Amino acid sequence: MHVPDDLRYSKDHEWVSVEAGAARVRIGITDYAQDALGDVVFVQAPAVGTAVQAGQSLGEVESTKSVSDIYAPLTGTVVEVNEALAEHPERLNGDPYGEGWLCVIEVADAAEVDGLLDAPAYRALIEG
Repeated sequence: MHVPDDLRYSKDHEWVSVEAGAARVRIGITDYAQDALGDVVFVQAPAVGTAVQAGQSLGEVESTKSVSDIYAPLTGTVVEVNEALAEHPERLNGDPYGEGWLCVIEVADAAEVDGLLDAPAYRALIEG
């Protein structure tokens, strides 16, 4: 499984890329998560302006195997959504850390990022 060293991770298999001085983060699902889901056929992303709470569902991914919630790794407000996933949900499988990103959240407390797993800790989680 590919686990980029420059990202942070939730125990629910979402990744976080810190942007703009930690005020905004880009999130998506990890390579491990997309592999477990199988072929993604539909993505329900949150609407811009949605307030999200860390640990609560912010959307869904439907695959040929199941429907799974996507959980907010941090608390904040959705400021951007990857609109391309509506037409091309398979990008979650093909490029989960690139074109398969889900949304951008303006975080309420940048210190929450420190509570997420770093790459070695996430690797230990998925390998253990």
